[in-house]
Amino acid sequence: MQNAGISRRIESLKRILKRCVLCPRMCRADRIAGVKGFCRLDARMVISSALPHHGEEPPLSGSRGAGTIFFSSCNLRCIYCQNYQISHSPAGRPVTAEELAGIMLDLEARGCHNVEPVTPTPHLPGIMEALRIARERGLRVPFVFNCGGYERKEILRLIDGRVEIYLPDFKYGLDEAGKSCSGVPDYPCRALSSLREMVRQVGDALDIEDGVARRGILVRHLVLPGRTDNSLAALKLIREVSPFIPLSLMSQYTPIPAVAGDPLLGRRVTREEYERVVNAALDLGFEELYTQTVDDRALNPDFAREKPFAWEGT
Repeated sequence: MQNAGISRRIESLKRILKRCVLCPRMCRADRIAGVKGFCRLDARMVISSALPHHGEEPPLSGSRGAGTIFFSSCNLRCIYCQNYQISHSPAGRPVTAEELAGIMLDLEARGCHNVEPVTPTPHLPGIMEALRIARERGLRVPFVFNCGGYERKEILRLIDGRVEIYLPDFKYGLDEAGKSCSGVPDYPCRALSSLREMVRQVGDALDIEDGVARRGILVRHLVLPGRTDNSLAALKLIREVSPFIPLSLMSQYTPIPAVAGDPLLGRRVTREEYERVVNAALDLGFEELYTQTVDDRALNPDFAREKPFAWEGT
């Protein structure tokens, strides 16, 4: 994409902040004037931390880590979110596009295999401007769009050609699960529509060179305790798009304090529940699966620490 075209798309994203419809909640808040919608953010980007992350899927973490940039707030606010310290709050460090570009370049200089903004959607205009600046200054690693899957395809089209790797969640296959756990009654249809657009842009595979992803898509699904029906429904929807999409089926669900008393969300996933979902994915013909061990390790990060992912030993 030529620089003029890139600049026009960035300006289009910035104009959207005047009446924000970046995500399917479509709050229409004038964030430029300081009005805050569901994400409780104005027009500024706010980050919590940026670091090499060794706990992503192997093709993303590689040997030197993913260049993960954790942004504050989210357009979903799932009641069980393991990142709730930052995803449920707009608090953090405001950064300009120039500063964010510098962070991206620093992560590359530290050896990271990619740059990966987490929950980028509410901050998208600034992120795209920062990416343009960083590319002009020599950034070469892939840009990974790590999102919750609750996106608008119209917005994704504005970043077509700028994303090398899409890393969306596909959290819910059932409307009821999306409504009760994330407060959105239309998650499955929105996630399906956005997934189709992502596949149109980067294909339905993950291109890997020397063990590291360079382009493509990887869809994550977190298996929730007592909700294997939701997982099976999600797999069937993903299968509608393509059986070749790589899947990361996660067993790492760990209850946070807010759901400790919930009869389902207050416990861990059992091995039987997880294996049922993995076997269903195989039965549906998915060929590339990333799986996890079911155990009792507490894997919730602590963003109050300098190193939130203490178990990585980095």
